Amino acid sequence: MSVITLQGASPSRRRREQMYRDYMEFFEHSDRHRRWSPMSDIPWDLLERSGDLDRIAERRDQADEDLAVCLETFCGVELFIPDYTKNGLNISREIFGQAWFHLSWGYEEAKHALSFREYLLRSGLRTLDQYLDYEEKVLETEWKMPFSTNREMACYGALQEIATYLIYAGQRDHYRRKGNETLARLFELVGRDEAAHASFYRKFMRFEFQEDPEGTAEDLSHVISHFEMPGASLVPEFEQRLNVDGVAISKRLFMERGIMPTLKFIGMTRRDMLNAKRRRDARLLAEVA
Repeated sequence: MSVITLQGASPSRRRREQMYRDYMEFFEHSDRHRRWSPMSDIPWDLLERSGDLDRIAERRDQADEDLAVCLETFCGVELFIPDYTKNGLNISREIFGQAWFHLSWGYEEAKHALSFREYLLRSGLRTLDQYLDYEEKVLETEWKMPFSTNREMACYGALQEIATYLIYAGQRDHYRRKGNETLARLFELVGRDEAAHASFYRKFMRFEFQEDPEGTAEDLSHVISHFEMPGASLVPEFEQRLNVDGVAISKRLFMERGIMPTLKFIGMTRRDMLNAKRRRDARLLAEVA
């Protein structure tokens, strides 16, 4: 691809061109290395031959129920893909690369929902009626953006995607140790997608930090201070679900392997983040004084 320089261009044009280049890189890498099918790339036959289906049919134990809760929680969050993509497109419609990333993102997340649903039903962890009851209950609400600006939502996207990756990576390793190759492969595939999504958002934030260091740092510090996973306001009994191993990660792990690497990628330090929070807090206090 030929490189087009935009020296002297407006910030808006630089952003549009950078997002186009980042999306092209995302698209090419996904097409060459990450495209997968829930039907053919997950070893469902190993699940059917493992003997687990007979055991689950005969007697359910706590580990089975914990797995079912995890999978239906992950699936529940993915059911809001129409809301996520609709809002994402609305705030980025003038930035081609970012808008088309939202469409690609929605396609990939839909495969995650399909995979979780298929495992729940194929394994017998949930019946079709149980799943449909859950789906109807989840979709009684609608997702609203937790932050109002495009840049704040990019900060949120970067953090949410890396948190989800860490959750899935933990599940992948857990089921690999247990010898469940179907689940290990499922979580490997969806986790790989989440890492790619986080990388795109991080590149957006790095561009913004280069263009507007103080404003970007303040937005990120604000998002970190008010961050929560989307399931908190969407999935029924989410607080109770957090008590099940594998649904979430610890705050310490999120800080060490989520927030700090994100700061480093952007070019920020923890001190930058703390200083930005103080500046924002001071400005807001002055505005209401």
